[in-house]
Amino acid sequence: MEDESHPKTLYVGNLSRDVTENLILQLFTQIGPCKSCKMITELDNVGFSILQHTSNDPYCFVEFYEHRDAAAALAAMNGRKILGKEVKVNWATTPSSQKKDTSNHFHVFVGDLSPEITTDDIRAAFAPFGKISDARVVKDMTTGKSKGYGFVSFYNKLDAENAIVHMGGQWLGGRQIRTNWATRKPPAPKNTQDASPKQLRYEDVVNQSSPQNCTVYCGGIQSGLSDHLMRQTFSPFGQIMEIRVFPEKGYSFIRFSSHESAAHAIVSVNGTTIEGHIVKCYWGKESPDMAKTVQPVTEQVDYGQWGHWNQVYGNPQQYGQYMTNGWQVPSYGMYGQTWNQQGFGVEQSQSPAWVGGFGTQPSQAQPGPVMNQANFGMAGYQTQ
Repeated sequence: MEDESHPKTLYVGNLSRDVTENLILQLFTQIGPCKSCKMITELDNVGFSILQHTSNDPYCFVEFYEHRDAAAALAAMNGRKILGKEVKVNWATTPSSQKKDTSNHFHVFVGDLSPEITTDDIRAAFAPFGKISDARVVKDMTTGKSKGYGFVSFYNKLDAENAIVHMGGQWLGGRQIRTNWATRKPPAPKNTQDASPKQLRYEDVVNQSSPQNCTVYCGGIQSGLSDHLMRQTFSPFGQIMEIRVFPEKGYSFIRFSSHESAAHAIVSVNGTTIEGHIVKCYWGKESPDMAKTVQPVTEQVDYGQWGHWNQVYGNPQQYGQYMTNGWQVPSYGMYGQTWNQQGFGVEQSQSPAWVGGFGTQPSQAQPGPVMNQANFGMAGYQTQ
C-alpha cells in the first residue's frame, strides 16, 4: 500500500489520443525511474479515483519508485504540451483517501512520539488490541515533520479502552508514549473577533525565546483559575516543574522541563477557551528565584492577533472537532489535502506526564536536484 504521506503516483490528464503508455514512460523517466504507467481510455477500475477526471480524453497514472521523483515530475510536467495538448498533472488519489465518517468510532490520543515514528508504526503497535478504522501521526503542514503525537481510531470501545490502559507508558521507538481518549469538543464560537485568529506556528514560537526559557505565561482567565486547572491543561505537553497562579490577576506561569514542551504548549493552548475565557499564551521571562513573579516577555513576542489553531480543514463530516477541559491540540484530516488539520484533542489523564513533551523536530531531508524545466524534453517529441 502506498504511503499516503509520501505518494509516488501521478495522474496525467488531458492527453492526446495519440499518446501511448510508452511515450509517457519515455518522457517521465527522464525525471526519475518509473515503476509503471497505466493508460485509461474508458472508466476502468484501476484502483485510483476518477473524480478528478472530467473529460472524455485519455488519461493515465504514472507510478515512480521514489516520492521525490514524482514530486519533481509534477512540478516539471504540469501544464506542458505533449503532442500539441497541454497536460494536467496532479497527485493520484486513492479510494481510501475519500475517508468514511469515523466520528462515531473511538479515538485514542497517542503522545510523546519519537520523531521517527510513522503512521504505519503506530498502526502496527495498536493493531493487537482490535480492528483499527484509522491511524495518523500528525505532521506540520509546512515542514512535513512529525509534531510528536497522533491518533488511533477503533471500531470497538472496549478495544480502545484496552489500548489506552496497556499502551500508556510503553516504549515506542526511543520514548515512552502516553495514551488517552480524544473527546469531542463544542463548535467554535461565532460572530466574535476571536473566532478565527491567526494560528501560531511551532517553528516561529520555539525560536522566539532562548532554549533555556521553559516558562509559559497564560493569561486572561478572570475566574476559576487554580493550580489544578493549569496542571490539568498543560501537563499533556510535557513534565511540569513548577506552576505559579495569580487568580486575582487572571494569569499564571507554568515552567516545563524543556523549551520544546513549553513551545508546544504555547502553540496549542493560546487562543483556546478555559473556564469560558479565551486565553493568551506566550513566553515568560524566568527570574533567578521563581518565587518572585515571572514577567511575561511581551517584547519578544509580536504575534499580531492572538493565535487560535482551532480551524476546520478537510471534510467537516470526518471526525468532527475534539477537545478537553477547554484546550485543544492540533488535528488531522485527509490524504491529498491538509489531512493533519482535523480537530482531535486529548483529555487529561491521571497518569503522570512523561519527561520531554512532544520532542524535537527531525532534521529536514536534503532536497533532490533541481531540474532545468526550460530545456526539458526528449529527442523526437516536442514538449513546451
